[in-house]
Amino acid sequence: TCLRKTIDTMQSLLRDLWQSFHHARFWVFSAWLDIVASSRMSRMGILWLLLPSFLYIWGVGSFFALLQHHEMRDFAVYIAVGTIVFRLITGVIVESTTAHKASSSFIMDGHTRLSDFVLRVIAKAVFAFIMSLPAAAMAIAVYPHLSAVGLVLGIAALPLVLVNILWIGVVFSLIGARHPDFSHVVPNMFMFLYLLTPIIWSAQQMPPGSVRGRLVTWNPFYYLIETVRAPIMDGHYDVRALLVAGALAVVGWLVAILAYRRWARFVPIWI
Repeated sequence: TCLRKTIDTMQSLLRDLWQSFHHARFWVFSAWLDIVASSRMSRMGILWLLLPSFLYIWGVGSFFALLQHHEMRDFAVYIAVGTIVFRLITGVIVESTTAHKASSSFIMDGHTRLSDFVLRVIAKAVFAFIMSLPAAAMAIAVYPHLSAVGLVLGIAALPLVLVNILWIGVVFSLIGARHPDFSHVVPNMFMFLYLLTPIIWSAQQMPPGSVRGRLVTWNPFYYLIETVRAPIMDGHYDVRALLVAGALAVVGWLVAILAYRRWARFVPIWI
């Protein structure tokens, strides 16, 4: 009986996700419609999505490279990969807090497969990530120590980041539906987290025993970024980053499955 209950608990979220992936038209096209609608009045349209990554990598990156006496061709890839992976994760976190509220009309009409609305948020974040790749590709291209093996290893680590992003979207969407103020708190935290995470500065600069060094050790964003960035820069994986990212995925998915089973049915009431 206990095993049966455990299986039923797991099936709730996994079943909805399975159906969402098999009926992807709704969340894929609604995500694309949101992107197009947000830029329909501008002359450049969705090309404006190229601008933030260029500004962060080549504007902010140049300033901090000069400040820290780094060669820009060495530092550009460090800040580029860090920025685009960080923006991918935080984009999902911020928008998932309003995912169900923004889709309340669909939910009230009886569309109760909540995984569709989480996947719509992730689809939009992935599209923004793709639009940031040209700026990152320029940084990678000028990196003097780049190896083909390292680049392949870095790309191969992206699914682990996406697996973590998916459970994060599920959990934060439920919290945002229950606590509307959460959607106002979260965006204001990320400027601080961006500065706290080794993106515009190197983790190796911080002594292990220092306060900032300990903060890096407990920063999950750092490990998710390093799963992709370390092989691109050094040609091999950071084993500790992989282990932490894997552990986050296992624990996070258990939390997401239990939370979805317990609270998903209350979302139509909360919104």
